[in-house]
Amino acid sequence: FEYFWLVLLGLTCAVFITSDRPLKGFVTLMLGLLVACVGLSNPAAFPRFTFGSVELLGGIGMIPMMIGMFAISEIIRYAVDTEPQLQIVDKPIGNVFKGMWQLTKKYPVQILRGNAVGTLIGALPGAGADIAAWITYAISKRFSKEPEKFGTGHVEGIVESGSANNSALAGAWIPALVFGIPGDSITAIVIGVLYMKNMNPGPSLFTNNPQNIYAVYLLFIIANLIMIPLGWWCIKVSKQILKVPRTVLMPVIMLFCVVGAFAINNTPFDVTVMLIAGIAAYFLEANGFPVAPAILGVVLGGMLEENFITSMIKSDGRFLAFFERPIAASLGAMTLAVWFLPLLLRRLRQLAGIGEPA
Repeated sequence: FEYFWLVLLGLTCAVFITSDRPLKGFVTLMLGLLVACVGLSNPAAFPRFTFGSVELLGGIGMIPMMIGMFAISEIIRYAVDTEPQLQIVDKPIGNVFKGMWQLTKKYPVQILRGNAVGTLIGALPGAGADIAAWITYAISKRFSKEPEKFGTGHVEGIVESGSANNSALAGAWIPALVFGIPGDSITAIVIGVLYMKNMNPGPSLFTNNPQNIYAVYLLFIIANLIMIPLGWWCIKVSKQILKVPRTVLMPVIMLFCVVGAFAINNTPFDVTVMLIAGIAAYFLEANGFPVAPAILGVVLGGMLEENFITSMIKSDGRFLAFFERPIAASLGAMTLAVWFLPLLLRRLRQLAGIGEPA
């Protein structure tokens, strides 16, 4: 029940924060959920929307679709753009850490709230940092004093969602180490490595090999310290890519996209999916439809359906069971509030306007 509401809350936040027109975000979300229905990856293992194609039995690959919607659509946009290319101003980057302390002092509540929510969501197996970032971005926009600036590069939402993203990655280690349940794909790989090192994740790890846990904690600290100079170096190197002419850069990106999509399953079908997704994303964005909800629908569609069917089986078809547990009821109330509270407030304003004397 909790996972169903959590996924639905993440999808809901994606609809309401990606654009000023939630209806368009809802349309693209439905397209993403429709794509997620393709294939045998459903609780009944029944082929859906395959049209007799063997390639579609395994569903539409998420990675080729993401490559197409984000990279290929940008290449198409560049190809049809007739405006002159903007001149890139070559300025020294300087100190990349400058201003970080000022942001910390300006947005302490957002940082703490993002860390708390991100850790809680990250501790839920399978939730992931994406849901944490979407939810906290929506929360930040809801409680911001300047919500109209969101979507224009305003740093407040980035601060909170970035904090949640990082803390969710750390929170994913809680179920991985305590229960041996992977919180995300990274911890799933790490659990396999721990088993290879005779460090069986679970309660016994803390009782039988407590010294190894401290070694893991120490590695966390070392890894974060290494990320500081490594990230600084990557920023410096990435700047040089901007100096490459687009007439050279775009074909190279296109080549990498095709090779990457093909290398996943070594089939031309994934390349076709990538190209179709890129063309579709270009036309969607050209007409003001956000692409992010579609991607999130593809990523979370299977999880949403699986948890809904599982919950319905456990509750014998009773919808009230989705609100019987405290956490599930809280998440459900939050989700319904996001959907219906704006409509209710708008209706109350209309009634208040009608009731005012002329």
